[in-house]
Formats: sequence, C-alpha cells, structure tokens
Amino acid sequence: MATPLTADRLLKALRDEGLEVHEYRDWRTHNRNSKGPWGPVNGVMIHHTVTKGTDSSVELCYEGHSSLPGPLCHGVIDKSGAVHLVGNGRANHAGLGDSDVLRAVIDESALPPDNEADTDGNRHFYGFECINLGDGEDPWPEAQKLAIEKVSAAICRAHGWTQRSVIGHLEWQPGKVDPRGFTMDSMRSRVAKRLGAKPDGPAPKPPATYEPFPGADFFRDGRESKIITAMGKRLVAEGCGRYEEGPSPEWTEADRKSYAAWQRKLGYSGDDADGVPGKTSWDKLRVPNV
Repeated sequence: MATPLTADRLLKALRDEGLEVHEYRDWRTHNRNSKGPWGPVNGVMIHHTVTKGTDSSVELCYEGHSSLPGPLCHGVIDKSGAVHLVGNGRANHAGLGDSDVLRAVIDESALPPDNEADTDGNRHFYGFECINLGDGEDPWPEAQKLAIEKVSAAICRAHGWTQRSVIGHLEWQPGKVDPRGFTMDSMRSRVAKRLGAKPDGPAPKPPATYEPFPGADFFRDGRESKIITAMGKRLVAEGCGRYEEGPSPEWTEADRKSYAAWQRKLGYSGDDADGVPGKTSWDKLRVPNV
C-alpha cells in the first residue's frame, strides 16, 4: 500500500530502468480523479489493447471511447518497447475485480482464483496497455516483453514491492483474458530477476538528428544562410506555406528560377530542384529562421 508516484517520479523511475519513454499530450494532468479516489496504490496491472498501430492505439488509450472515457491506462507499451505515457492518476483500465486478489497483492502472496467483481481496481493499480490484438496469433516481440518487465520492475522498485505486486487483467476480473500470448507467472519471474539487480540506468539520449538533405552539414551547428532566410520569408509573404502544394499566383518565373538555383546549390536535382515550393522539397529542408 503506497502513495501514488508523482508524474516526475514515475517518469524518472521508468527512464532509470532504461526505458524509452514518450510523454503524450497533457498526460500529467489527464485522469479520472473526479470520478473516484486514486490510491493508495498496491500494484501494476498488464493488459493488451486488442488494436494494432502505435499512433492510433496511443490516441485511443488517451481519449477513450463513447462508453469508456480516457485515459484507459497510464502508459502504452508499443511493439518496439517504447512506453507512451497517457495518464497520471485514476485511469479506466482495471474496473471491478476480486477483493481476495487485491488482498493477496497487498500481502504479496500467491493469487487466488478471481471469481468476484466487488472491488474498484482503478483506485489501486497502475495500468499498462500493450499493443497486441490478443488473438493468440499476434506476436509479442522480445523488445515489447522486455519493456513490460522493465515497466513493472521500475514501479515495484520505486515502491519497494516484489514481483508479486504485478498481475494481469485476467487475474483480477472474471472473464478477462488479457494479456494473452505469455503467462503472468513467466513475466513475474522476469521481474523478480530484474529486481535482484541494479536498474539499467537512463537510456542514452539519441544524438540530434537532421533531415538527410544535401548541404545539411552547413546547418548542423545552427548556422544560418541570409539568402535562404530571405527566400523563406518571401515564400511566406507570397502565401507559400510549408504545407501548401504549390506557389501562389504572385510567384513569378524569376522567383522560380532563383528558388531553383539555391535548390541546386544545396545538391538537389530533378523534381526537387524545379523551383516550385511544395511538400517534396520544402519538407526536406529544415532551416533555422526560415
């Protein structure tokens, strides 16, 4: 039994365990606290989404749907092992479950069969949805299972819990089958082994990346080009925003030739050096102050 982690502490615990974590929208204040208490917390509950696709799954878990408002969990674990935080506080993921199971989680003892639905689980469990169709055929990549292990261990470590504080939805609420595709006993064994060692430490931050356009080295240290900056301002003035398909009527042939000249100077050719601003060439060019 414990006080829920703050958003900052949860984020730090996950990253200290070596996880790649993404903060989705205003997850820090996104919750269902107005509908009931959040805490004391007693464990971590694992689910599968019955969806595919990272972006759509994360959005669904954040927004919820007409019959069940979001957040539908605290974090979404994608196939690559990245964690997307979508809620902080009470979340609609556990529903009603078995009070005997909750007692066993608190006591960190063997779980009894879940044959009742008499206790509010949203109050007591962190919830993580894992992207999987749950049909018994959709694979569970090792990177995803490793992330489930790390997420569970990170929260247990932060609260001083053992692996027995980690359960599946199918062990909490009668009739549930998730997560389907691996056993929770095997996952708890992995969590126990991880808790017996030091956390991996924060994952290294990826180096700053730049679009692989010709001439990128010029801008790598934040340098600017007066010519390109001036041309960019002219594009905006003429109504040629980054996402427009083409130039405005005021774009003259002289403008096109001038625009094409510096495209070629950067190393473009063919359609990417046609002097017409549009999605193809403009999206490739991420230039400071344009």
